[in-house]
Amino acid sequence: REQGRALPAAVGALCRALPPRARPAPDTLRRARFDRPQASLDFWRLLYVLLKQIHGGRWTESDAIETQIRFVKSALWYHGYDRPELHQLPADGSAGSRELLLAFSWLLHRLSLLEQLLVRNRVKTGDETSVCTCEDNLPSSQEGTAEAAPEGGLEDRVDVRYLQCLDGRLRFQWRSLHAQHQEQCKLLHKIHLFTSGSHMDKILGHFSVTETDLVRQPENYKQLFQLLESETMQLEAFLEWKQLEPVFWQWMETVLDDMAKEGNMCKSQDARVEKRRLSEVTSCCPWAENLAGQMDRLSRDLMALQDQLHQLIIQRKAAWWEKVRFGVEELQKEGFSATARKIQESVERKLRDLTRLHAPKKNAMHGSCRLVLRNKHPTTKMGFGQCVSKEAVSAVSATEVIRELQMREASLQRELEQLREECRQRLDEIAQGLEGVICISP
Repeated sequence: REQGRALPAAVGALCRALPPRARPAPDTLRRARFDRPQASLDFWRLLYVLLKQIHGGRWTESDAIETQIRFVKSALWYHGYDRPELHQLPADGSAGSRELLLAFSWLLHRLSLLEQLLVRNRVKTGDETSVCTCEDNLPSSQEGTAEAAPEGGLEDRVDVRYLQCLDGRLRFQWRSLHAQHQEQCKLLHKIHLFTSGSHMDKILGHFSVTETDLVRQPENYKQLFQLLESETMQLEAFLEWKQLEPVFWQWMETVLDDMAKEGNMCKSQDARVEKRRLSEVTSCCPWAENLAGQMDRLSRDLMALQDQLHQLIIQRKAAWWEKVRFGVEELQKEGFSATARKIQESVERKLRDLTRLHAPKKNAMHGSCRLVLRNKHPTTKMGFGQCVSKEAVSAVSATEVIRELQMREASLQRELEQLREECRQRLDEIAQGLEGVICISP
């Protein structure tokens, strides 16, 4: 009884914690619990808007329902939700509200949906930038990639000129983006410098772009106040939801139990119908017995082919091992020193990678940081501001970030040179096997 009274409050808090444009009515979840078709369209639109916001896409209210359903199914498949019952729902959105409720609950738990939406829709009043000095867990060099590359035919190869054209376009776009980013940084520095000492918060000391615009156009304060008020209501609803969240999951367990019962009943009914249909077909169709005999013969032929394939695999393996043994002997005779040198270099690279991976982890910076101008004073630490990440970082120094990025750049440059050298060696080996062809390096 207490759970029954707390359930409407939990569902209401969940709906209020969602973004305003995607906020469903609490009655929509109740109707979906009983698989009412009236709630199907509302749930498709809800999932469409939420997944569009997560993936940073644009949408309009006039998007066709078929487009929305296609996108939702693709996005759910991308995130790992491969339940066939959902992907078999009709494209007109006329049924399946309970399946959609289950998918929505899966997103809440698996992707931390509410937390992601609150971060993405946060009202930003300060100038922010993204900072990431995290290193991947993959080795810096992957040896043997050139040797393990498949020997594809001419039809699988790509024209080098086309790749050079794409590389040129990419470089041009990258330089344009870099120039625009530099111009933006210069303008931000001017705003922070000209408004220094004007902010009420002495820790910040200067205005951001949004605050400067509000000073120039005071009528925008009303709009900002409404946005902040809406965000505050969402945060309050989210806190209430975190307290009542166990009640919602207990309710979802009852939904799953009902779906399991109905699924077992449908399976038993389908099995009886299929058995009766098969007996009817066998009795009324004279060619059914002939078809069954042909299927038996095909089954025996497939078993015989499987045995032949197994024997062929054994023979091919034996021949392959013989070739490998012969190749090892030739290698020991001709190029043992070169092979030993390659193995030694590979072992050294692996040792460097292991040393780097097991080294004490630095306080990696990752997330969105507010840009704050700091004076070059001995007792004052230069910093971006507070970093929104799992690890508490009070201030991120710009010089530290630049130094870290320069070290990463040097490491990647060394890796690039190493890969280029491996490619040159590989090309030299290929060129030696071409008779009557002269290769001139570009």
